[in-house]
Amino acid sequence: MKEGLITVREVASLLKLSEKEIIDLSRGGEIPHYTIGGEFLRFRKEEILKIKPSLQKKFNLAEENYSWRDRFSDFVYFNDFYIISFLVAAGLVWIIITS
Repeated sequence: MKEGLITVREVASLLKLSEKEIIDLSRGGEIPHYTIGGEFLRFRKEEILKIKPSLQKKFNLAEENYSWRDRFSDFVYFNDFYIISFLVAAGLVWIIITS
């Protein structure tokens, strides 16, 4: 039964939502889904891609265009402590080695 069915995790990464949100949306009938074995949720990728624009509007999701500047600024923002710690440690090592 490999008809292009994908898992909750794959849908979550495709729609940029959490797995819990995907499960809640499918149980609420907003995402077409299939239940396998009475327990496992599966989705058709084609159907998910059809409803993706409406879900992006509903949840105010970012577009696919995520520039390198945005990625870099997010990297620095979330890793500033590690960057500063590395620079301080490198400076201290440099001072110890040169003196």
